[in-house]
Amino acid sequence: MPRSISLVSSSYIPAELRRLVVARAEGCCEYCWIHEEDTFFGCEVDHVLSEKHGGATGAENLAYACVVCNRRKGSDVGSFVPGSSRFSRFYNPRSDRWAEHFGFSADGLWIEPLTDVGAVTARIPGFNDLERQLEREALRQIGRYPPPGVRERILGP
Repeated sequence: MPRSISLVSSSYIPAELRRLVVARAEGCCEYCWIHEEDTFFGCEVDHVLSEKHGGATGAENLAYACVVCNRRKGSDVGSFVPGSSRFSRFYNPRSDRWAEHFGFSADGLWIEPLTDVGAVTARIPGFNDLERQLEREALRQIGRYPPPGVRERILGP
Protein backbone atom coordinates (compact mmCIF):
# COMPACT_ATOMS: atom_id res chain seq x y z
CA MET A 1 0.00 0.00 0.00
CA PRO A 2 1.52 3.39 -0.96
CA ARG A 3 2.41 5.71 1.87
CA SER A 4 1.21 9.28 1.80
CA ILE A 5 3.81 12.00 1.80
CA SER A 6 3.52 14.58 4.54
CA LEU A 7 4.46 18.09 3.52
CA VAL A 8 6.57 19.80 6.16
CA SER A 9 6.52 23.57 6.41
CA SER A 10 9.44 25.32 4.81
CA SER A 11 12.05 27.53 6.47
CA TYR A 12 11.41 30.08 3.76
CA ILE A 13 9.54 33.01 5.26
CA PRO A 14 7.96 35.32 2.68
CA ALA A 15 8.91 39.01 2.88
CA GLU A 16 5.36 40.08 3.77
CA LEU A 17 5.29 37.65 6.71
CA ARG A 18 8.74 38.85 7.86
CA ARG A 19 7.51 42.45 7.79
CA LEU A 20 4.48 41.49 9.88
CA VAL A 21 6.69 39.78 12.51
CA VAL A 22 9.08 42.76 12.73
CA ALA A 23 6.26 45.31 12.91
CA ARG A 24 4.38 43.33 15.56
CA ALA A 25 7.56 43.26 17.71
CA GLU A 26 8.32 46.92 16.96
CA GLY A 27 11.85 45.88 15.99
CA CYS A 28 12.60 44.37 19.42
CA CYS A 29 13.56 40.87 20.51
CA GLU A 30 10.37 39.42 21.95
CA TYR A 31 12.36 37.50 24.55
CA CYS A 32 14.90 39.95 26.07
CA TRP A 33 13.47 43.20 24.57
CA ILE A 34 16.67 44.59 23.09
CA HIS A 35 15.99 46.65 19.96
CA GLU A 36 17.47 45.33 16.72
CA GLU A 37 19.35 48.63 16.22
CA ASP A 38 21.08 48.17 19.57
CA THR A 39 22.54 44.72 19.05
CA PHE A 40 25.58 44.08 16.89
CA PHE A 41 24.11 41.07 15.10
CA GLY A 42 20.54 42.36 14.84
CA CYS A 43 17.41 40.24 15.08
CA GLU A 44 15.91 37.45 13.04
CA VAL A 45 12.61 35.66 12.68
CA ASP A 46 12.33 32.71 15.07
CA HIS A 47 10.05 29.70 14.92
CA VAL A 48 8.67 29.62 18.49
CA LEU A 49 8.03 25.90 18.08
CA SER A 50 10.72 24.78 15.66
CA GLU A 51 9.87 23.09 12.41
CA LYS A 52 11.74 20.06 13.72
CA HIS A 53 9.02 19.71 16.38
CA GLY A 54 6.15 20.35 13.97
CA GLY A 55 6.00 24.15 14.21
CA ALA A 56 4.46 25.90 11.23
CA THR A 57 5.87 28.82 9.30
CA GLY A 58 2.95 31.10 10.03
CA ALA A 59 2.39 34.32 11.96
CA GLU A 60 1.04 32.42 14.98
CA ASN A 61 4.34 30.55 15.39
CA LEU A 62 6.87 33.25 14.55
CA ALA A 63 8.57 35.74 16.84
CA TYR A 64 11.29 38.33 16.40
CA ALA A 65 14.42 37.39 18.33
CA CYS A 66 17.89 38.81 18.74
CA VAL A 67 20.59 36.50 17.42
CA VAL A 68 21.76 35.66 20.96
CA CYS A 69 18.31 34.58 22.19
CA ASN A 70 17.48 32.75 18.96
CA ARG A 71 20.74 30.83 18.63
CA ARG A 72 20.85 29.81 22.29
CA LYS A 73 17.21 28.70 22.21
CA GLY A 74 17.79 26.79 19.00
CA SER A 75 15.17 24.13 18.35
CA ASP A 76 14.69 23.41 22.07
CA VAL A 77 11.15 23.53 23.40
CA GLY A 78 12.03 23.82 27.09
CA SER A 79 14.47 22.80 29.80
CA PHE A 80 14.74 21.66 33.38
CA VAL A 81 13.92 24.25 36.01
CA PRO A 82 17.15 25.25 37.79
CA GLY A 83 17.59 23.32 41.04
CA SER A 84 14.83 20.81 40.29
CA SER A 85 13.93 17.82 38.18
CA ARG A 86 10.87 19.57 36.70
CA PHE A 87 10.77 20.17 32.96
CA SER A 88 9.16 23.37 31.72
CA ARG A 89 8.41 24.70 28.29
CA PHE A 90 9.88 28.00 27.10
CA TYR A 91 8.04 31.31 27.03
CA ASN A 92 5.87 31.69 23.93
CA PRO A 93 5.54 35.31 22.73
CA ARG A 94 2.37 34.40 20.81
CA SER A 95 0.40 32.90 23.69
CA ASP A 96 2.03 34.13 26.92
CA ARG A 97 2.12 37.56 28.56
CA TRP A 98 5.76 38.54 29.23
CA ALA A 99 4.86 40.22 32.55
CA GLU A 100 3.38 36.97 33.89
CA HIS A 101 6.73 35.19 33.53
CA PHE A 102 9.30 37.99 33.93
CA GLY A 103 9.87 41.35 35.51
CA PHE A 104 12.65 43.94 35.40
CA SER A 105 14.81 44.81 38.39
CA ALA A 106 14.49 48.41 39.56
CA ASP A 107 17.49 49.43 37.45
CA GLY A 108 16.26 47.44 34.44
CA LEU A 109 19.44 45.36 34.15
CA TRP A 110 18.21 42.07 35.55
CA ILE A 111 15.32 40.19 33.95
CA GLU A 112 13.68 38.48 36.89
CA PRO A 113 12.02 35.10 36.22
CA LEU A 114 8.67 34.84 38.02
CA THR A 115 7.61 31.33 36.97
CA ASP A 116 9.16 28.03 35.87
CA VAL A 117 8.58 29.12 32.26
CA GLY A 118 10.46 32.35 33.03
CA ALA A 119 13.28 30.52 34.81
CA VAL A 120 14.09 28.17 31.93
CA THR A 121 13.60 30.87 29.30
CA ALA A 122 15.93 33.27 31.14
CA ARG A 123 18.59 30.60 31.70
CA ILE A 124 18.97 29.07 28.24
CA PRO A 125 19.40 32.35 26.28
CA GLY A 126 21.43 33.75 29.18
CA PHE A 127 19.28 36.84 29.82
CA ASN A 128 21.26 37.65 32.94
CA ASP A 129 24.77 36.68 31.85
CA LEU A 130 27.24 39.40 32.78
CA GLU A 131 27.83 40.42 29.14
CA ARG A 132 24.11 40.86 28.56
CA GLN A 133 23.70 42.90 31.76
CA LEU A 134 26.61 45.13 30.72
CA GLU A 135 24.99 45.60 27.32
CA ARG A 136 21.69 46.58 28.95
CA GLU A 137 23.51 48.93 31.35
CA ALA A 138 25.23 50.74 28.49
CA LEU A 139 21.91 51.04 26.67
CA ARG A 140 20.08 52.14 29.83
CA GLN A 141 22.59 54.96 30.29
CA ILE A 142 21.69 56.39 26.90
CA GLY A 143 17.96 55.79 27.35
CA ARG A 144 17.71 52.82 24.97
CA TYR A 145 16.86 49.96 27.34
CA PRO A 146 14.24 48.99 27.62
CA PRO A 147 13.42 50.68 24.33
CA PRO A 148 10.96 53.58 24.57
CA GLY A 149 7.42 52.30 25.03
CA VAL A 150 8.41 48.70 25.69
CA ARG A 151 8.17 48.79 29.50
CA GLU A 152 4.62 50.15 29.30
CA ARG A 153 3.64 47.74 26.53
CA ILE A 154 4.84 44.59 28.26
CA LEU A 155 4.34 45.51 31.91
CA GLY A 156 1.31 47.77 31.57
CA PRO A 157 0.78 51.23 33.09
